[in-house]
Amino acid sequence: MVSDSTFKLTYATMFNPPEELHTKYEEALAKLKTGFGKEYGMIINGEEVFAEEKVENRSPADTDVVLGVFQKGTVQHAHAALKAARAAARGWAHTPWQERVAIVRKAASIMDRRIFEMGAVLSLEVGKNRMEGLGDVAETADLMRYACDRMEANNGFVAEMGRDPLTGYVSTNYSVLKPYGVWLVISPFNFPGALTGGPTGSALVAGNTVVIKPATDTPWTARLITECLLEAGIPAGVVNYVTGPGSTLGQALIESPEVDGITFTGSYDVGMKIFRDFAQGPWVRPTILELGGKNPTIVSRNADLETAAIGILRSAFGLQGQKCSAGSRVYIEEPVYDRLVARLVELTKALKIGDPTARENFLGPVVNKGSYRDYQGFVQEIKEAGKILTGGEVLTEGDYARGYFCAPTLAELPFTHRLWKHEMFVPITTVGKVSDLETAMKYANDVDYGLTAGFYGTEEEARWFFDNIEAGVTYANRPNGATTGAWPGFQPFGGWKGSGSSGKNGGGLYYVQLYMHEQIQNLVRRA
Repeated sequence: MVSDSTFKLTYATMFNPPEELHTKYEEALAKLKTGFGKEYGMIINGEEVFAEEKVENRSPADTDVVLGVFQKGTVQHAHAALKAARAAARGWAHTPWQERVAIVRKAASIMDRRIFEMGAVLSLEVGKNRMEGLGDVAETADLMRYACDRMEANNGFVAEMGRDPLTGYVSTNYSVLKPYGVWLVISPFNFPGALTGGPTGSALVAGNTVVIKPATDTPWTARLITECLLEAGIPAGVVNYVTGPGSTLGQALIESPEVDGITFTGSYDVGMKIFRDFAQGPWVRPTILELGGKNPTIVSRNADLETAAIGILRSAFGLQGQKCSAGSRVYIEEPVYDRLVARLVELTKALKIGDPTARENFLGPVVNKGSYRDYQGFVQEIKEAGKILTGGEVLTEGDYARGYFCAPTLAELPFTHRLWKHEMFVPITTVGKVSDLETAMKYANDVDYGLTAGFYGTEEEARWFFDNIEAGVTYANRPNGATTGAWPGFQPFGGWKGSGSSGKNGGGLYYVQLYMHEQIQNLVRRA
């Protein structure tokens, strides 16, 4: 990726990258701009497929800019993609796992090569700043490689069990994990790289064929991931990419009996509807859901306040708060409340917002008009019930006029207010004063979600925090993000309660197994 072999780009290291990353990003961006407005087809059975109706993919930073033209796929396209995946399923399942791993590893290497192009696309269509965009691509490749690592570490998940003590016979037993068949991946707008490529890579390594359906706002990144897989040698029909409305094309995919398993990342409400709709089939099918978070940070009176301030800021406002792991609520012990809040306000006011491809900007726009309106509605609620400490306005002058720019906002609200428990998915974080850590923990756990959580305090207090917090990814004393920044192989990512369905975290030791079911093979022969 870069000539400095000592640097590895992750969400933990992205705050001080080599200069070369900026140079190559800008070169890729300039090249991309010459191709704005190009039309992109769906990919079904290895071929470009075009629909009668089209959808313009516009930049959320400047809605006058058409990044590309994509297809408004129909129910018929959904069925065609599933038919292609089904036809390819047996051949791919019987491809030796070592060959599947080699192809997926090659695709990850192609992403490494294309990281600057793909990172710039993520900035353009999502609104990620340049380092977040590059980080999403790097994470995508590492998630795919980690699935390969787990397949290799477990020898393809074939293991001999005990031998039955049958006199005069040899009775062997093997546990074999096998693919389900056709897997559906429905990915979100905020991480269209990692949350498309990660599940897709795991499904493929496990031996499933895949149909990818990206979010309507971000079709371009998923298209590039599909291209990388095809370039790596994925056979026709093994990976299919379709675009279109969730209410028609997406619903047809979910309701089809041709789908053997599904991975969805998105809102709790949509995810629970998918869960219920998918349950209408003739039998129970695996459903991997990651459904957002309302992630707390607890700050002890013994915390390093500067470390806490920087970590909270980065998690609150990275990607404009549009992360399921965003640090959206902060509980601070009373003796340090005023000092920490004053520092948070100071740091927030200093954040630069604007064109996400520009090096100096930390925040870009929110993704679409709906999020822009949501932000304004939440701000009005806060003004009526609490206090805006900084921010609380949309930016509409000059270069902001054609985009969805929202000022990063810190607010105080009564703990009884609904926004302490509601996932806003915009750059708003609430802060509150507590008398002690036990009270903070009570508030922290009193939500339907349980995705990520952060803590700042002594090591002894941190151990208490880990023992009591109800969340799948937990951090203590982390300057690079209070609740954000998980990386495959380091901090596997997944949630408890309403935040997740599987109990196994992506990029972790147990994730790829979710894409397979177990068969026990008992063979008896005479001794």
